[in-house]
Amino acid sequence: MLKQPNNPYNTPIHSQPVPLIRVSGSHREIGRQIGEATRQQVRHSIENAHQLLADAYQQLELTWDGATIQARKYLPFAQERFPQYVDEMLGISEGGGVTFEDIVVLNAMEAVTTDALHLTRCTSLAVNEQYTADGHILAAHNEDWVPEDEDDVYVVYARPDDEPPFLAMNYGGLLPNIGFNAYGIAQLIDSVYPNDSRIGIPRIVVGRAVLASRTPAEALRKAIIPHRAAGYNHVIAHESGEIYSVEVSARRFDILYAEEGYMVHTNHYLGVKMKEIESEPEELISSRVRYFRAQRLLRQSDIHTIKSLQAIQKDHVNFSNSICNHAVDQNDALDREKTINAMVFDLTAREMHIAWGNPCQNPYHTYHLED
Repeated sequence: MLKQPNNPYNTPIHSQPVPLIRVSGSHREIGRQIGEATRQQVRHSIENAHQLLADAYQQLELTWDGATIQARKYLPFAQERFPQYVDEMLGISEGGGVTFEDIVVLNAMEAVTTDALHLTRCTSLAVNEQYTADGHILAAHNEDWVPEDEDDVYVVYARPDDEPPFLAMNYGGLLPNIGFNAYGIAQLIDSVYPNDSRIGIPRIVVGRAVLASRTPAEALRKAIIPHRAAGYNHVIAHESGEIYSVEVSARRFDILYAEEGYMVHTNHYLGVKMKEIESEPEELISSRVRYFRAQRLLRQSDIHTIKSLQAIQKDHVNFSNSICNHAVDQNDALDREKTINAMVFDLTAREMHIAWGNPCQNPYHTYHLED
């Protein structure tokens, strides 16, 4: 990762494309292959998480040992409903040469920190054939996270024995969940903040399950699986042009449909009944600014392309908390995430176009799902 003197925001520049790894077999084998291929990234992400908790101890009063104890409480719920993804986590730990407990903490981090991580800056959007120049179905997502994990990003092309092949962005020791599969199902995820969180199936495990869906209805059912710990917003797009936004909490959900052929979502609830349980909505102003900005930019054109969606992803209105988010203020350990990658999926062509780091400074590279 380089930094250029003419870069106005001192933004990291990546001279190489995002690493691509290919994995196949049983879920345990897939996890082990991911861990082996990304051992450095897995270990680095655990080190980063350790440091994050240490830096934020004044706010969270949570040590790594405490996080490990808390994360164990979520594991039985995941094991009961989705044992195959617990196997993937076990495989990642084996391949990465790290403890299973550390991988569980990573995948339950939002839960064990009671959402104190202020991850309020992801942006997702999708358009169907009514709004694209070539009639393709497009979906786009800016992934925002702590800057230290930017180097841990990779793309995984997986062929599970018992599930559809998929192409997904991932980083460190997490379960992959943002991507699309051979059945034409794409999933984009935005963190949301309900006040009814509980011990249950971790959100990342639910997201991994959605990525394995074969139909839109199956994807919706998995997003709202019973006994979930809390919820994300899942933007689910299908190659047919069907687009949904599933807003989820521990006990409620709302399904929004792209009646006009497009969808935008950030990190606050849009559904009326979900707004009732949103925790501290006044803390989500930047999410609302990005939502309206992305919606306006999407509506400005009746015909979109991969390039036009990439242009939206580079937008800097409301900088530094813009769609293209920059970690300018490093003072608050819990509130300093940035855009660590930006993706556009062409579901019709089965392509992922991904910029590693801020898309305003880094080029997009293309990866194909060949099935």
